[in-house]
Amino acid sequence: MTATAASTAARAGATGDRISAVRISSVTLPLATPISDAKVLTGRQRPMTEVAMLFAEISTVSGHAGIGFSYAKRAGGPGQYEHAREIAPVLLGEDPSDIAKIWDRLVWAGASVGRSGLAVQAIAAFDVALWDLKAKRADLPLAKLLGAHRDSVRCYNTSGGFLHTPIGQVLDNAVASVESGIGGIKIKVGHPDNATDLARVGAVRERIGDGVALMVDANQQWDRPTARRMCRSLEEFGLVWVEEPLDAYDAEGHATLAAAFDTSIATGEMLTSVAEHAELIRHRAADILQPDAPRIGGITPFLKVMTLAEHHNLQLAPHFAMEIHLHLAAAYPREPWVEHFEWLEPLFNERLEISGGRMHLSARPGLGVTMSEQARAWTVATHEVNA
Repeated sequence: MTATAASTAARAGATGDRISAVRISSVTLPLATPISDAKVLTGRQRPMTEVAMLFAEISTVSGHAGIGFSYAKRAGGPGQYEHAREIAPVLLGEDPSDIAKIWDRLVWAGASVGRSGLAVQAIAAFDVALWDLKAKRADLPLAKLLGAHRDSVRCYNTSGGFLHTPIGQVLDNAVASVESGIGGIKIKVGHPDNATDLARVGAVRERIGDGVALMVDANQQWDRPTARRMCRSLEEFGLVWVEEPLDAYDAEGHATLAAAFDTSIATGEMLTSVAEHAELIRHRAADILQPDAPRIGGITPFLKVMTLAEHHNLQLAPHFAMEIHLHLAAAYPREPWVEHFEWLEPLFNERLEISGGRMHLSARPGLGVTMSEQARAWTVATHEVNA
């Protein structure tokens, strides 16, 4: 062991624990049906057939362990895994409680590839695992460690309303979701024919009634004139929000829409750093902010975005990864929403409880999830580093 490594280990040992092993796994999660949204209809992207998951399992000399994950859709999974392999040795010998310091060290280990995008998405798996470990060591659900404001969060379903799904099936999916205890329905819009979108939204509103929350997501499909026309036409349906009506980085355009219409504008899921969210907030481009912890680098940067959002009186509706975001949303001062996707469920042995329109925290410590045997079977590559 080098003098520097010995010094690091000694400092970590003084607080009672240190990281002794890290295991990363690349897991390919297949989707039962190819998924299409507006980006597919316009030829920008191909249908999505799988999700590339990056898992990190971190162990300490005292016998504690944590699990975290990140993900990539359509592209980027192999890159996340390779970057995680490169920087994983940085974790060895560190005190697992020093999460913010470790995050900085991981960023500097890959400084030449920047502080956003794929670089921090690889770090996210480690960061989430460290928070999971810390909460488990305290024998608390992560939300309770952070300081929960509530024990359940309003939830809405997205997976039943994609554009490839015939409207009859969308309606059946919406009813089934509401009957299962989910509190809101989000459907995709962005057809080349705007009238088709309006007809689908109208049909869903009629089927579920005015008492169920309804949202729409354009997935960055529209230009500014089209977005204005569509937001105006959508006002009659009493939507909770219109999501990503414009390009994710068009902060000025989103701000114009947010100021012009009663229906809230939601965006933020595609951003990959705290700095990008800060710019969105500076422009007042969203009524409802939708950060994604794995996309921006984990829970540590997500907490910074939460602080900014709360300071600016914004609502919060984290994107995807409900196994992580339930805890973070529960710790947000203002009543948030969390997105229900059943896609990731086969990866875990546990299920989240949903009833009364809300997703409920369990008493399990940490994130409250463990990798399933199916996840192990879908693993395509693993790498371990040990002290």
